[in-house]
Amino acid sequence: MVETNGTLGETVVRVCTGSARLTAARALLTAAREEATSVSVVEVGPVGIGELDPLVLVTADGTTAYHSAPNEDDVRELVRRVEDDDVSADEADAVVEHQSDQRTLPLPETGPLAVGKRRVLRRAGWSPPETLGTGESGDVKLATEAVRTDPDAADRRVRETGLLGRGRGDGSTDTAVVDEWDRARETHASTGSDPVVVVNANESDTRNETDRLLLESVPTEIIDGALAVAELVVAEDVICYGNESDSLARDRLEVAADSLTEHLDPPNRPQVVSGPDCYVAGEMTMALESMEGSDRLEARLRPPTPAQHGLYGRPTVIHTPRTLAQIRELLLRPASFDADDADPGTRLVTVSGDVTAPATVELATSGSLSSIREAVSLTGSLKMACVGGQFGGLTRTLEHPPSAPALVGAGLGTGGAVELFGDSRCAVALAGTRARFAEDENCGRCVPCREGSVQLTTLLRNVYRGTYDDDAIRELTRVMRTTSTCEFGRGAARPVTTALDEFETEFYAHADGRCPSGECEEM
Repeated sequence: MVETNGTLGETVVRVCTGSARLTAARALLTAAREEATSVSVVEVGPVGIGELDPLVLVTADGTTAYHSAPNEDDVRELVRRVEDDDVSADEADAVVEHQSDQRTLPLPETGPLAVGKRRVLRRAGWSPPETLGTGESGDVKLATEAVRTDPDAADRRVRETGLLGRGRGDGSTDTAVVDEWDRARETHASTGSDPVVVVNANESDTRNETDRLLLESVPTEIIDGALAVAELVVAEDVICYGNESDSLARDRLEVAADSLTEHLDPPNRPQVVSGPDCYVAGEMTMALESMEGSDRLEARLRPPTPAQHGLYGRPTVIHTPRTLAQIRELLLRPASFDADDADPGTRLVTVSGDVTAPATVELATSGSLSSIREAVSLTGSLKMACVGGQFGGLTRTLEHPPSAPALVGAGLGTGGAVELFGDSRCAVALAGTRARFAEDENCGRCVPCREGSVQLTTLLRNVYRGTYDDDAIRELTRVMRTTSTCEFGRGAARPVTTALDEFETEFYAHADGRCPSGECEEM
């Protein structure tokens, strides 16, 4: 058996392992290692395309063959053949020619991996998760070291670009990240309280695999981004807050923290902690409540923001892995960002719903959401999409740029998840399901969300009983959207309001006792 870190230029068998189908992938890894005598067998992270899982990449002489979902006997045969420099191209799903010292995932010209622009995902599925980032020449290249070399230039780069935060758990969701950095610095200067950087990776919504993919594939890059932010806001502590059910991501973060601590020698080793597997625990202030050990998680009033009064009263900068990946990319490769863009960088999007398997893709913010159709196999024809996750907005078309300003302007969500639904799905039922989730899962702190979600569910149930009160529903959702304490209550109204706007005739039909899609006949 030969086992190495997969030195570039070697003949290598890469087995992609992620939380999806982990047992099957680990069995393939074991089989490959048992069979290998002269080739390297390397465990790498997932590429994010569910239809390919578990995925095995076979590389020899500047050629990589993609083999999706092989069994253990298949993998043993692949290993035997690649030891004779045969990548089994005839049996492969895709074959890519590339440089012998390729340092990023070589992408096929067609298929789901050809969708979008893999920038922050460039090493996902190619390098072992514990590998430190490398430059074009193969040397270790870290954002933290770039900040240490010239912190003023690094801060200016982020400031001038106007990079926005990504994800519902970020302290700067869809706003400039430097605003919270400035508040943290000001609080530190006025109070003397030491800042802390929190990586908020607790996402329980299974529709959204974006942050989990980054943690399982490139955890060193996420911690490097967090340590770079810590340098910029003069924080000595970095805490990675994940979901208690994400054991693989947690394990890989621990290894990455050790590796970066040894290489960078930060003031303190980044900590890895876990919070409960529930939706509200990912909201940024409830994440702080969880880390402080609160028995009951409730949203905190704002202002003050976490940068002014956060974890244990300290100025706290909170970013999701997606945001940190963009910050790191900007610090190391500024040429890939256009400061004239309203939403510079790329956006990660998980596509799910009525599809064969979910996929996570990386899209240029100047592109179109419609390209995600090429990453998945949809069951039936597309009727509608829910853009934004649990509390996303419903739309009939995907012809929207994936940038935050464009999605917000269209009344859609920016959470990084898109669900595709076929003709058999009912918009009224979907809106009702999301309203009921809000009723069941809200933290209970503010009246507009706590009571509003109950009333909203009741009004939607009344539609099935023959009463559709459009004015009452719209007024209630307006109050929830404008007066709730946190994004949970504000976002909970979105599925209903967009369903009314796009599918109002279906509400009238249900009030008349008919479901046009047939999904609600039993109701």
